Amino acid sequence: MDFNLKLINWYSGKKRELPWRETSNPYYIWLSEIILQQTQVKQGLPYYDAFVTQYPTIFDLAKASETSILKLWQGLGYYSRARNLHATAKHIVNKLDGKFPDNYKDLLQLKGVGDYTASAIASIAFNEVAAVVDGNVYRVLSRYFGIETPINSTLGTKEFKTLASTLIDPNQPATYNQAIMEFGAMQCKPKNPDCSICPLKDSCVALQNQRVDELPVKLKKTKVTVKYFNFLVVMDQHKKTLFEKRTTKGIWQHLYQFPLIESKKSLTSEEFHLLNFEDTLLKIELLDYSLYNDIDIVHKLSHQHLHTKFWIIEVESLPKEAIFIKSLTKYPSPVLISDFINNFSF
Repeated sequence: MDFNLKLINWYSGKKRELPWRETSNPYYIWLSEIILQQTQVKQGLPYYDAFVTQYPTIFDLAKASETSILKLWQGLGYYSRARNLHATAKHIVNKLDGKFPDNYKDLLQLKGVGDYTASAIASIAFNEVAAVVDGNVYRVLSRYFGIETPINSTLGTKEFKTLASTLIDPNQPATYNQAIMEFGAMQCKPKNPDCSICPLKDSCVALQNQRVDELPVKLKKTKVTVKYFNFLVVMDQHKKTLFEKRTTKGIWQHLYQFPLIESKKSLTSEEFHLLNFEDTLLKIELLDYSLYNDIDIVHKLSHQHLHTKFWIIEVESLPKEAIFIKSLTKYPSPVLISDFINNFSF
């Protein structure tokens, strides 16, 4: 039996029942694919259900506010995906009369849609013969064919895409694409896969050469940057505080946070007191301040480790842009901030 037919046969008996597999509606398929970028199915499924419930059509998503979308996305990370989701929804509604592009080439023009996502939507929603290559596919192909080319290199990207395109079943591209991705997620796992029950075991190069744990090959990761964040949780006698929108590009763009001071190292109370933070606090006179936690809260992102302290600051009054503390949960904020809000007794 051919490689692709073995995968399809495996998929027919082993696939997980997932809501986006029960439809060919491009809106739902696109929504699931964007959510599942950098996210496992178990984590992404509740978010998918929430988005489908709150925004059942692309028209609903397009007319929603960015703040409400970011709030619903809160906890998924990589928030640029949510902003791109909103921008693309508005583009399709306003420029394309609400109709999704129905082919790989046109799908690739949408914001936030790359080669993999365009291939997935084109094949699953429109049955186009467009091979998908995601992390699962890289792993299956590199192991089965014994390919040592780094998957995150320019050469590797081209080599695996070309190979995937020769393997896709032209008669059932949607089923094949979903089969090879599911196979990588469920059977050919990153660590300790059970090769004894694998339908491809008799012809897998990595298994024959005892190299399953060595493949796929990946170039060294980007160096992790360490940053030191000091959030200023300012409170007045009216139970108001300052909460501001991050407008700078980079992590957490358009999410809300307490005023922030970055430092070159973790600060003690004495060092914090010596900081010049009057501009950040709009020249408010401090009555008192304390540290929420003596130990830095370390928040790990893909390329950054944030050593964080929350400084509780009491003031007599705040400017008119201050908001009531009880309304903080209405604003989309990073998990680091929302966890603090939920755990701290204001």
